[in-house]
Amino acid sequence: MALQATALAEPDTVPETSEGPARLWLRLLRSPLTLTGLVITLVFIVLAVIAPWISPYDPSAVSDTALAAPSGSHWLGTTQNGQDILSQMLYGARASMLVGLGAAVLTTVLSVLVGVTAGYVGGIGDEVLSLLANVFLVLPSLPLTIILAAYLPHSGSLGIILVITVTGWAWGARVLRAQTLSLRKRDFVEAARATGETTWRIILKDILPNQVAVIAASFLGTVIFAILTQASLAFLGLADVTQWSWGTILYWAQTGSALLTGAWWWFVPAGLAIAVLGTALSLVNFGIDEFINPRLRQAGIGTKKAQRAQVSARRPRAPRKRGPVAERPASAPFTPGSTDVILDVRHLKVDYVGGGGRTPAVSDVSFTLRRGEVLGIAGESGSGKSTLAYAITRLHKPPAEISQGQVLYTRPDGSTVDVLSLDEHELRAFRWEELSIVFQSAMHALNPILRIGAQIEDVIVAHRPAMNGQQRAARVIELLGIVGIPADRANSYPHELSGGMRQRAMIAVGLALDPEIIVMDEPTTALDVVIQRQIIEKIMELKDRLGFSVVFITHDLSLLIELSDTIAVMYGGKIVEQASADDFYRRPQHPYSRGLLASFPTLGGAKRELTGIVGSPPDLRKLPSGCSFRPRCPLAFDACADTVPPLFQIQGPGGGLSQAACLLHDPAGRAAGNSTDELATGETR
Repeated sequence: MALQATALAEPDTVPETSEGPARLWLRLLRSPLTLTGLVITLVFIVLAVIAPWISPYDPSAVSDTALAAPSGSHWLGTTQNGQDILSQMLYGARASMLVGLGAAVLTTVLSVLVGVTAGYVGGIGDEVLSLLANVFLVLPSLPLTIILAAYLPHSGSLGIILVITVTGWAWGARVLRAQTLSLRKRDFVEAARATGETTWRIILKDILPNQVAVIAASFLGTVIFAILTQASLAFLGLADVTQWSWGTILYWAQTGSALLTGAWWWFVPAGLAIAVLGTALSLVNFGIDEFINPRLRQAGIGTKKAQRAQVSARRPRAPRKRGPVAERPASAPFTPGSTDVILDVRHLKVDYVGGGGRTPAVSDVSFTLRRGEVLGIAGESGSGKSTLAYAITRLHKPPAEISQGQVLYTRPDGSTVDVLSLDEHELRAFRWEELSIVFQSAMHALNPILRIGAQIEDVIVAHRPAMNGQQRAARVIELLGIVGIPADRANSYPHELSGGMRQRAMIAVGLALDPEIIVMDEPTTALDVVIQRQIIEKIMELKDRLGFSVVFITHDLSLLIELSDTIAVMYGGKIVEQASADDFYRRPQHPYSRGLLASFPTLGGAKRELTGIVGSPPDLRKLPSGCSFRPRCPLAFDACADTVPPLFQIQGPGGGLSQAACLLHDPAGRAAGNSTDELATGETR
């Protein structure tokens, strides 16, 4: 079923791509439990702030009504010295809340700074910060807290806050570091880096929002932990017992033998206040988790649709660097004889450095991509396909290292630039302006807590800062229409879209700045065949319409043969065959290619047995001598163990040229008595 690319919004109506903060907070307050927790917490905070104005007595004032039970004049009773316990509770809330919130803020900030920095930056900085956190983790916190508090007996609340911060930051930092290490390898972070986002923006917009639930849980847990710690220190007499807090009340109650004398009103209110506040903070934490996770939200669908229907403003189309996509001049269709090379990769080599050695993931790879061409790259897992894609876009991070080669890009004006020589600023301008990438597994390549429209808009913000919000919103809707997604889906989260829609959304992200080349790294992975067909038809439609070139990487040879103009097969980090799609299908020139094709069943013609390829792909750390395919090749002979075959030029019956890295196409190989008639000229179908 062909998909239409005309599902654009009405020109005078552009849906918003994000909800306002006020509406998001209303969602948070929908949960009765969350609302209850917030109300209780706010009541404690308000009482702590206004305590001096509402306290009926001076909390330290002595009277003749000693150990009086709760009454109309003393709502919570009195102490053995006749002091009003309600006044002590109100003043105590000030100190306890100050310690709880102050320690939580400092501890959380320190944990976030250390944990996120260590996890995202990595390297020696990660090792040093992790070592520091580990040292504090192995130290016994309670004895250390008691020792530090003993040296600061008269420092008041500030001393307790500092003690709790020093002893409590390491656990949160460790958790956030682990979360950051996981997130920084996710495809949506790589996509943000590829689109030119700065490090601080990636951390603030992609890393931290995905950890808000963890940070909030750490913050709220630290609040109650700090209040309990302060109460424990005061109860043990290690804090300033002349400063009223809930812990001080418990200390004087224990000193006055309140439990033995049955004066329950002396110690129950302080303990109950701590328990109630802890419960309230837990309820708030549950609500925050639901608020942050789009999957858990109770979305008001009807209200949201009504709100969208009311949004109606005539907005101008965004100014484009090369004009809007719809108005881009159509380029000449690609032909096999085209010599208009847009990307020329020469002798590229990528190593993974570590363990005292270098592992070659891509070895001496060369190929050309012509304007409007679809170059398909196939091979088993571990053959170097994705590594090659990351090298072209320069998305590698240590321990990956491009040790040699050139990636020459020819601009529409005819000028040529080596992508590997670009500095960070030039590379940021090059990515997505000239070359973009569509990552595999769209569910992971899309940020789960951001709406689809916002993620497309992020690319525009990074490269088009002069565009205003209305222009960006119009461009988002235009891009969604181009890939066949309804305009109202701009407000959807990734989990609310089908697999095919998510993949189209990723294609929309790749098209955001109208690039000349799009690298697609297995864009149809995990999709059923019907959705694959729709995605492929959409890619071909857009390629013909917009005139960009495609590097298409996949395991699916049948898909690649149908889609590609030219096919390159990789094995052991090298290209072992390159040919037009028709020649590759009908006359594969390398035994590995022949084995791959023999692994797929045919839908027509005579039945045949599927043979496949025996063995497993080679270990790149210990490649066999000579031809890397030799241990699995049914046609290998003695010379294959000694000579690394180069790519030999082979002319087909129709005049087409192919290349194959096999000694069977070398005169010396044929002279050794190995028949190549079937391999060189035989039809595979």
